[in-house]
Amino acid sequence: QVQLVESGGGLVRPGGSLRLSCAASGRTLSSTAMGWFRQAPGSEREFVAAISRTGFSTFYADSVKGRFTISKDNAKNTVSLQMNSLKPEDTAVYYCAAADRGLIPTIDSRYDYWGQGTQVTVSS
Repeated sequence: QVQLVESGGGLVRPGGSLRLSCAASGRTLSSTAMGWFRQAPGSEREFVAAISRTGFSTFYADSVKGRFTISKDNAKNTVSLQMNSLKPEDTAVYYCAAADRGLIPTIDSRYDYWGQGTQVTVSS
């Protein structure tokens, strides 16, 4: 059983930065594609970023491209999301997810395991 635990969320001012981390247990991340999703109040869960098993391939939602960076440390079994130039519209609960299949899935139904989420609030 794969367990994912997110950390690093919090309150930040517009233009600020946060780094989210996701620690995995029960599975070596070198065999797993990973993704970050987010869900704002009253909205559907949306794709943010994904990274391949090897970490060599990444993909981003247009809304975060150039501001967010997903990375993977297979030795530490963690995946991170560096978020820069944050905007109020980035406010959401952010979820880490793991996929058994696919290169860099962007659809939430392609993911098999989910963390509990961490709140990110961007406000002045």
